[in-house]
Amino acid sequence: MDLLNTLVDKGLRRELPTREEALAVLATSDDELLDVVAAAGKVRRQWFGRRVKLNYLVNLKSGLCPEDCSYCSQRLGSKADILKYTWLKPDEASKAAAAGVAGGAKRVCLVASGRGPTDRDIARVSETIKTIKEQNEGVEVCACLGLLSDGQAERLRAAGADAYNHNLNTSEGTYGDITTTHTYQDRVDTVTKAHGAGLSACSGLIAGMGESDEDLVDVVFSLRELDPDSVPVNFLIPFEGTPLGKEWNLTPQRCLRILAMTRFVCPDVEVRLAGGREVHLRTMQPLALHLVNSIFLGDYLTSEGQAGQADLDMIADAGFEVEGAGTTTLPKHRADAIAAAGCGTNAGACGSHEESGCGSHEGGGCGPCGGHAVPEQAPADQARTDLVAVRRRGAGTDLAPNA
Repeated sequence: MDLLNTLVDKGLRRELPTREEALAVLATSDDELLDVVAAAGKVRRQWFGRRVKLNYLVNLKSGLCPEDCSYCSQRLGSKADILKYTWLKPDEASKAAAAGVAGGAKRVCLVASGRGPTDRDIARVSETIKTIKEQNEGVEVCACLGLLSDGQAERLRAAGADAYNHNLNTSEGTYGDITTTHTYQDRVDTVTKAHGAGLSACSGLIAGMGESDEDLVDVVFSLRELDPDSVPVNFLIPFEGTPLGKEWNLTPQRCLRILAMTRFVCPDVEVRLAGGREVHLRTMQPLALHLVNSIFLGDYLTSEGQAGQADLDMIADAGFEVEGAGTTTLPKHRADAIAAAGCGTNAGACGSHEESGCGSHEGGGCGPCGGHAVPEQAPADQARTDLVAVRRRGAGTDLAPNA
């Protein structure tokens, strides 16, 4: 297919595809799906080989967020029966992080619900970062705390944070349809603050919110322009008790096309398969490893994920390998740019697989954005509500974590 040959050539040269080419990837048929995966896989292997980076989430503060993000189980007014607890103490967070590191994670992602941190919160998280780094040698730490005020990114960097996550989630044109308590530009400004402070920027999207193909291309092109080192791709987890709890708009095939389009537009960036993979990709998760070079290990913020050992088995069985702590994740040209900017991370990615800027948002997605037609909507009898399990173990509980 001429389209795929063109996209591979551009990806190997780090050249931006046209919008028409990106839209064409999303419009390919199921009969062409394996060709699309194979083509995007060539780009993935060029820049990342067969390595898979593992990231581990620690939910520092769960629930009771004042923001109204429609996709989030922790949103204002959410009736989702999730865990609710206030800040973990540094030793508690470090213990949770150690479980992920023991399972093979090289990055720990610290997430807290809320609009954004106070200066007292920054001090608290800074102490947590220092404790985790003292007790887990060589681990990378990414923070996801919501909207940042001036000077807060610099304080996190001084405390030892390597990266900061704040997702754009959806296109600028439809953002107001999913959240009213902050703006798309607020999110852009926070990513810019993190980047400017020398933190490795991480910003991604949520798919499955009723968005059009044009919306998906818009947000991925915006991310390319923003130039984060890591782009997590989340798929909506429809939590009962949220405005989007009835939205089941994805098929495994569409998820793979979205990941392939993201890889073609962001060829040399850490593309992370994030929240919702178990719910929407299901048995086709191994194919996604040909498109992404990073996943989350174990559970998410408020939902349970695939068993940690199952993740490791999946990676090995698919012919990939877990990226070691001593390996630099990003291609040399990106890693060198980070070093020149004074950012000490050796991987330049983030990991809050689902966090959308108002805190920790479960890979959740937003629902019908602006009345756009919903592509490939699954029949009601295909809704896999059995795969949406609220997290009852790990951080904030007395039970061992899944890692």
